[in-house]
Amino acid sequence: MTELLKDKVALITGAASGIGRACANLFAQQGATVLVADYDETKGRETVASIEAAGGQADFYRVDVSDAEIMQTMFNQVAGKYGGLDVLMNNAGIGNGGDGSNPIYTMPESNFDKVIAVNLRSVFLGIKYGVPLLLMRGGGRIINTASIAGLGGFPGNCAYAASKAGVISLTKTAALEYATVNITVNCICPGWVDTPILDSARLGVEAETLNQLMLGSLPIGRLGRAEEIAETAFYLATGPNFMTGSAIVIDGGITASP
Repeated sequence: MTELLKDKVALITGAASGIGRACANLFAQQGATVLVADYDETKGRETVASIEAAGGQADFYRVDVSDAEIMQTMFNQVAGKYGGLDVLMNNAGIGNGGDGSNPIYTMPESNFDKVIAVNLRSVFLGIKYGVPLLLMRGGGRIINTASIAGLGGFPGNCAYAASKAGVISLTKTAALEYATVNITVNCICPGWVDTPILDSARLGVEAETLNQLMLGSLPIGRLGRAEEIAETAFYLATGPNFMTGSAIVIDGGITASP
């Protein structure tokens, strides 16, 4: 089988679990050296270990993705060790501040700021400091993880929705800015996917009740799998250079419903 990412270097933030880990595993299976960037060192190194156990190559960087100095240091280290990047996936994210659903008037300002910092500021920092590394290798692919929550209103989750809408707009802006230097920038907008971040939505709500509500909104009748989102990310990492500035929806049909 041809390894479509052979000899490529891919950095994925938030790769300690969920969608990020699924992308790391798939990219490594396809020949990439995967750089796992995450705040959770234990789970991040578990991702690296699983890749290495399967015969792949990986490295770990512990980062706070919202901290500019830490992010710049990481990218400098990557440039020195690997000579640049071919794929950058800005995937790290959190839910609505860790307290479940909050209407705007009860949303603590500190929670709002944290969600914006982790979900949106991190993407800005990733692009800002990652583009020079992509240019070191003649260009490459940037993939950002947004959400269908960024396509419209999401009552009770104002910070999350605002952050993901920002990711979509930032993706399109970066795509235009780097269109002439062989860098494509696209984002993925997942719907309900069975990952740890979904647990934050379950706080204060009986799990079975919320599961029924979620499944009731899904025409396809089930939650998405992290591996399915990873397949979409893989397409963006290896597909046509002519595709840039797109927000790809993968949501089991939610946004197709009237």
